[in-house]
Amino acid sequence: MTTNFVHLRLHTEFSLVDSLVRIKPLVKRVAELKMPACAVTDQTNFYGLIKFYKAAQGAGIKPIVGSDFLMSSNDTEGKPTLLTLLAVDNTGYKNIIALISRAWQHGQQQGVAYVQREWISEHSEGVIALSGGKLGDVGMCLLAGRAAQAHELLQGWMRDFPNRFYLELQRTGRENDEEYLHQAVALADEMQCPVVATNDVRFIKRDEFEVHEARVCISEGRTLDDPRRERRYSDQQYLRSPEEMAELFSDIPEAIANTVEIAKRCNVSIQMGKYFLPEYPIPEGMTEAGFFRKISHEGLEERLERILDKSAANYAERRKEYEDRLTFELDIIVQMGFPGYFLIVMDFIQWAKDHDIPVGPGRGSGAGSLVAYSLKITDLDPLEYDLLFERFLNPERVSMPDFDIDFCMDNRDKVISYVADNYGRDAVSQIITFGTMAAKAVVRDVARVQGKSYGLADKLSKMIPPTPGMTLEAALEQESILREFLEMDGDAQEIWEMAKQLEGLTRNVGKHAGGVVIAPTKLTDFSPLFCDETGSGLVTQFDKNDVEEAGLVKFDFLGLRTLTIIDWARLMIDKQRAKKGEPPLDINAIPLNDQKTFSLLKRAETTAVFQLESRGMKDLIKRLQPDNIEDLIALVALFRPGPLESGMVDDFINRKHGRAQVAYPDAKFQHASLKPVLEPTYGVIVYQEQVMQIAQVLAGYTLGGADMLRRAMGKKKPEEMAKQREVFEDGAKKQGVDPDLAIKIFDLVEKFAGYGFNKSHSAAYAIVSYQTAWLKAHYPAHFMAATMSSDMDKTDKVVTFIEECRQMKLMPLPPDVNSGEFHFTVNDAGNIIYGLGAIKGLGEGPVDSIIAARNEGGPFKNLFDFCARVDPRKVNKRALEALIRSGAADKLGPGINIDHDRAVMFAAMNEAVKTAEQSAANSSAGMMDLFGDVVPSAASDEDVYRDFHRVRSWTMKERLHAEKETLGLYLTGHPIDEYDSELNHLVSSRIADLKPEKSNQTVAGLVVAQRVMKTKRGDTMAFVTLDDRTGRIEVAIFSDAYNQSRDLLMKDGLLVINGQVSYDDYNGLLKMRADTISLLSDVRQEKARELCLELESGNLPANFIRELSSILDPYREGRCPLVIDYQRSNARAQLRLGNAWLVRPEDDLLQRLRDQYGTAKVRLVY
Repeated sequence: MTTNFVHLRLHTEFSLVDSLVRIKPLVKRVAELKMPACAVTDQTNFYGLIKFYKAAQGAGIKPIVGSDFLMSSNDTEGKPTLLTLLAVDNTGYKNIIALISRAWQHGQQQGVAYVQREWISEHSEGVIALSGGKLGDVGMCLLAGRAAQAHELLQGWMRDFPNRFYLELQRTGRENDEEYLHQAVALADEMQCPVVATNDVRFIKRDEFEVHEARVCISEGRTLDDPRRERRYSDQQYLRSPEEMAELFSDIPEAIANTVEIAKRCNVSIQMGKYFLPEYPIPEGMTEAGFFRKISHEGLEERLERILDKSAANYAERRKEYEDRLTFELDIIVQMGFPGYFLIVMDFIQWAKDHDIPVGPGRGSGAGSLVAYSLKITDLDPLEYDLLFERFLNPERVSMPDFDIDFCMDNRDKVISYVADNYGRDAVSQIITFGTMAAKAVVRDVARVQGKSYGLADKLSKMIPPTPGMTLEAALEQESILREFLEMDGDAQEIWEMAKQLEGLTRNVGKHAGGVVIAPTKLTDFSPLFCDETGSGLVTQFDKNDVEEAGLVKFDFLGLRTLTIIDWARLMIDKQRAKKGEPPLDINAIPLNDQKTFSLLKRAETTAVFQLESRGMKDLIKRLQPDNIEDLIALVALFRPGPLESGMVDDFINRKHGRAQVAYPDAKFQHASLKPVLEPTYGVIVYQEQVMQIAQVLAGYTLGGADMLRRAMGKKKPEEMAKQREVFEDGAKKQGVDPDLAIKIFDLVEKFAGYGFNKSHSAAYAIVSYQTAWLKAHYPAHFMAATMSSDMDKTDKVVTFIEECRQMKLMPLPPDVNSGEFHFTVNDAGNIIYGLGAIKGLGEGPVDSIIAARNEGGPFKNLFDFCARVDPRKVNKRALEALIRSGAADKLGPGINIDHDRAVMFAAMNEAVKTAEQSAANSSAGMMDLFGDVVPSAASDEDVYRDFHRVRSWTMKERLHAEKETLGLYLTGHPIDEYDSELNHLVSSRIADLKPEKSNQTVAGLVVAQRVMKTKRGDTMAFVTLDDRTGRIEVAIFSDAYNQSRDLLMKDGLLVINGQVSYDDYNGLLKMRADTISLLSDVRQEKARELCLELESGNLPANFIRELSSILDPYREGRCPLVIDYQRSNARAQLRLGNAWLVRPEDDLLQRLRDQYGTAKVRLVY
């Protein structure tokens, strides 16, 4: 006889705090065990519900919808209690959704969601409740010996859930299981309450217990062997078979039978794949479709005024083309029932434009719609670029239209807020995302919970490549060093084995970058909600795919940093244009054939140009030499692995430059009718739209049918392709095309269809790329200032852009509290002024305070004046330090020299702050200082720094180090300057003087960039860029040299490299191949013949020998002799000290000697 049992309490990975259960393996195992149904009851959430529902139905298993809840206790002990709710029908389903949402929105404490007892009463209809076993309120009372209270509580539950409340029994080998069970069975008997058995499942197989414990420890931040850790789980909480459960409860068979009865009673049907659109307000007396057609025609009229020339001979013909296309699109949109979707998108985009929020010209296939262009949803004329509506909305395949809209990064949230206000805050929310245990992190987590050392975890984690999407399996395959390490180290192997089982589990929730849903009624009719503890950050509990399955329509509000950059640049440009009496710049009206822009592109000077700034893209641009907007659109589509690896890119470039024949599509088999389709791409099939048009022209497909063909080609299903091949061949015959030729072209199209790119997306983004290139060509200072401002918090990026400015001969002026704003700006002379916000340690608050004080009282005179006028709560000591160290306070110094001034201000800083505080306290108390102002007045000529002039000046090294720390770069010098007088002895040539020669040459310089890569043979090599202030050179370091010197290759290291210099045909510059690499400081020690110290008899202190000896002590045991060049009034001698005084001439030693005896008195002799 087969035993039937259904698991009614089970957590999946989506409970986040516990469980290893993944949905697909769960469904597979339930099917293997021949269970008819299964419940998932994750902790106060439905995160995985849709995934489980679909998977279970697909496997012929009945999904039971439920959730575990923690209930706040009214009891004095205050311990929350547990309750499991299962939905009987759709009313119950909606009640559980409402409870989950309410728990997060109104019952959340320290990140945990609780429900109140009365809420459950309000939402009990259509719900079955399980008591929570020994952790439920009845169970806790029984174990605490409060039988009467347990009786009373059970009565309340049975009243709220008539014939729908079950006392839950468990035998999982945990403390008090049996004691509770016997009391619960007795109480059930007395009260005539049914009982039900559950196994509180947390993992599928018994042997996964240890891994599950590790997961729990990861979320609690404890180690596995922590004696204080609560052991809440046992190794018996696995997915037991019906036979095991029946045997376990052989003394209480009704507890098993009731699981099946409950499963029979639970019949929730979640409607999938049907969309529910919110209603757009339509003027009275009009239908939605009528209104939609009317405003689309009006919008087109407005567009045609601008894009068509009424005096042109073909005006009427062109106009008809647009009108026909519009009517065609409108008919399809209305027929498919989507006018509301377009109207909603139009509404919030128009609101953004009315409020000066930059909106992108389009994104994705939506740019192929003329209706969208007419309604100003997109700003790209689809007819001009041959973009197809069917690529966006296919009448032959009903799916929701999907506009991805780019907004300026800074104002995207304002648009979302408008939508929420307009459609109701309870109808609008963002969408949840799930973070998983990724390879590098899971290795560290497992090592921590296993109590392994941090060093081991760090070492193991660093061996995993930092590539996005990297898995442990892929890392093991790629990295031989990792395989060797795991073979040698048992502890590492232990970490690895457990990490493999945890990798990819869901660990936390986040918010989708741009997805917003708008419900026609309240959101909780469709999905439960999650929010943070403050009640903000509202998101649906279904992710972007599941939320659409549940019937909600998703709108993508994406933030595009480039739109912010264009807008900031435009604002700066308009200010200066206004001063010259010029009209504001309309970036959408710039000519798309500007020679200056294409010259900049051909030179591949595309750092900071949208989409075109990567090294690989610059290489492609140099080869392609784009000279029109169609080339630029193709460039965006071609720069992807498929086209690059397939030879398609080479073919395109060769055809463009006349090195290969232009054919439509191939020299061996082509058809004249394909010329209009393929001409813009020199006969190469680059776009998905071209695949569709070839099918239309050659084989008579409708564009909707052609879109289905394109999709089929992408999926490469043999049976589907055989069908399509037949349709294509028959269609070609009917068009009068030779079937053999048609099939050859079909095969060629099929080969390249997988590489095809969506032209609508490519064209829209190429326009944005072009706009940024145009700004860089015509307003370079404004464009670079806006670009640097947009990434001010990322010092590495600012450094890259400043380097680009240097190459453009646009070097920004140093930061200055008397002229700088928060962002980088441009003055009337066209110079970029450094943004004070780019200084590390200085936030927006301090900068605002500085600017406010400067606007009120004019430029600051000195540090004391500065401290007296700015708000000390905003500009604290840390901010003041950053200003001095970065050079932003240089104009406030005594004006002697840069190193002295910064040292003096740094020394005077505390006094300046104290004086300002004293002055503020006095003035707020209404006191006048007895001896005049505390702060010397600006009018007096008194030297405010008089007490600080005796401090030691900073060294160049200290100054540059401070700049590097605060700005990320060296602004007032170069680290190699310190070695300037010695370089001739250490290298054969400065970089600027290098010439290609067969013999080896030696150069020194600062490492300003480096990249490590694998060769085709699998060896590791590196490229470093060396800068010695006279010039730069890229040095290739092949595997042998790399393995010998990998520890020396650090950014900002000063290196001496010996190797061959040759000419790089590709970029027209010199390149070097390294043979040997050394640190500059090591080479100096090696080559220095002696260290010479010039001393005069009158200046020596009495304890000179002891003093000199203590300075030299840390640097003894070197090879460099010390020579004292000793002078007195009547004689001079050189004293060469003995072997006991041999030293290592390190930078620090030279500096200490210079500080003690004078900079000019210490020198190395080579």
